[in-house]
Amino acid sequence: MKSKFSQNQSPPINAGGEYTGIIDAVGEKGDGVLRIKGFVVFVPGVKKGEFVKVRITKVLAKVSFGELIEKLKEPTKEDFAPKPKVQKQKEDVSHFLTTEGDSEDFGEEDEQ
Repeated sequence: MKSKFSQNQSPPINAGGEYTGIIDAVGEKGDGVLRIKGFVVFVPGVKKGEFVKVRITKVLAKVSFGELIEKLKEPTKEDFAPKPKVQKQKEDVSHFLTTEGDSEDFGEEDEQ
């Protein structure tokens, strides 16, 4: 996979920054390759296809290096889809309210 990152641009990441993504390849030395906006991040201790969270430790002109923070669950379409806004509905509690002496709700007759 060819990088979308141009050498004339400044790196789209910062040292100390935390990023998530899928390891899309393994380099010659066995480190995983994560691409962030086309910029290559080498991450040791991961395998191709893993969804990971990494912290960037070093940024050079053409590549960077990161450390694994955690391996995440496999992403699903829901992870990338916008979340629908959920409106909280008020619960109808009117059936709990009774007036004093009103026994019709309980099948009893008034004693008069």
